[in-house]
Amino acid sequence: MKFVETCNEIFKKAARLYHVTDDVDAVVPNPYPAGTIEASLHAKCWIDAVQWHLEDIIRDPNIDPVDALALKRRIDRSNQDRTDLVEEIDTYFRELFKDVKVLPDATINTESPAWAIDRLSILALKIYHMHEQTLRDDADAGHRARCQAKLDVLLEQRTDLSTAIGQLLDDIAAGRKFMKVYRQMKMYNDPSTNPILYGNKQ
Repeated sequence: MKFVETCNEIFKKAARLYHVTDDVDAVVPNPYPAGTIEASLHAKCWIDAVQWHLEDIIRDPNIDPVDALALKRRIDRSNQDRTDLVEEIDTYFRELFKDVKVLPDATINTESPAWAIDRLSILALKIYHMHEQTLRDDADAGHRARCQAKLDVLLEQRTDLSTAIGQLLDDIAAGRKFMKVYRQMKMYNDPSTNPILYGNKQ
């Protein structure tokens, strides 16, 4: 569970750090040493925070269509960056557990550790923003109460997800489970597999 506690702490700090500027274009140095898993976890949550706010902006009903298209392209790139980073984190786990002797009756999990941690990162942002809603002076008491109820559920969800990830990592370390990593192979981003892209080649 210590690793999961580290994840939660890094994600909470990243969410707070993003909101110091609250600017999708802000350039803020990663506070963790380059090449460490901590740096990767921070970068993961930072990508999620920026994308969260890009998704808010693009839903403006008065947005200029040209601006909306540019934002959609940016969100697409962000999604690819997010996927690449999750796979980088899974590579860390594969290296960490490479010498574990897998038990004969070991089972595989429905998702890799990093994809579960991906959900934990996004959950940290949901908690941050739902907590903000409980403090709004411009909203009525009913809104704040509904958001508090949702926040309570999100906090319980974080506890449950954290426990599940911790158990998964313990099981992999003990050989009771084994991990396999299937790369996402997103075809729509690949000009050789998206027919719209390769069909437009001159």
